[in-house]
Amino acid sequence: MKHTLQADRISATIKAEGAELCSLKDGEGLELLWQAGPAWPRHAPNLFPIVGRLKNDQLRDRGKTFPMTQHGFARDCEFTWSERGPKSCTLVLADDAKTRLQFPYAFRLAVTYQVEDAHVDVGFEISNTGDVTLPASLGAHPAFNWPLLPGLAKEAYSIHFSREEPEPIRRLKDGLLRDKPEPTPVQGKLLPLSEQLFADDAVILDRPASRSIRYAADRGPAINMDWEGFQQLGIWSKPQGAPFICLEPWRGFASPANFDGEFLDKPGIMKLAPAETKILKYRIGIG
Repeated sequence: MKHTLQADRISATIKAEGAELCSLKDGEGLELLWQAGPAWPRHAPNLFPIVGRLKNDQLRDRGKTFPMTQHGFARDCEFTWSERGPKSCTLVLADDAKTRLQFPYAFRLAVTYQVEDAHVDVGFEISNTGDVTLPASLGAHPAFNWPLLPGLAKEAYSIHFSREEPEPIRRLKDGLLRDKPEPTPVQGKLLPLSEQLFADDAVILDRPASRSIRYAADRGPAINMDWEGFQQLGIWSKPQGAPFICLEPWRGFASPANFDGEFLDKPGIMKLAPAETKILKYRIGIG
């Protein structure tokens, strides 16, 4: 089931599977979100309870091992609608017998979408409904058309950061975080985009100074994004001509290649005490 939200200069469609944003159009009806073509079958999956991969796709908890594939299971789960209105909606996923086969923790994850003027706000509320510490990661993974304006060259686009980004970046090997950081490709506040940038998989800013970015060319629509509560930023596309780019605020990241410990001790993890709730959010604005 899908639900469409409408504001003056934006419309957003959300589906119950994965609580996933599957359409984002400007006031003239131009589709800005990747439409899950053959190059990649998703639009904007929500990543929970992990971001990236775990070593051997296994989660270790208190002496037991559980299967956990890349980016977790939430993106493939059917969420329940708790509210559906003309400008906002909320979907909820809670643990059950099926999730506990992969993730032995009690949780409640609510995802809220709200549109206004020319932006959509996406809010995540993660709650520990159990009686032990809840370790988890959470990430957004929206894919935007690249180019946004048909006919423009992909190299016409850049990502503009709100602050200078001199810190090294991280890269992946076989889905796991490489041991050593690498020099950043960001030039001050500017990251020129090209397919070659992703020949080595995602660009991961694990310590970004910025809390907002702008994805744009010198003409046509632009995407503005800002976030709260997220601590990392992933930027990804497939290098063999895929016409999309993913701009991904994360709270967490793939396991380091040399990490083989308990999930509770995994670098980058959130830890929620019993009855604790954390709120993370991001905004997509059309410029």
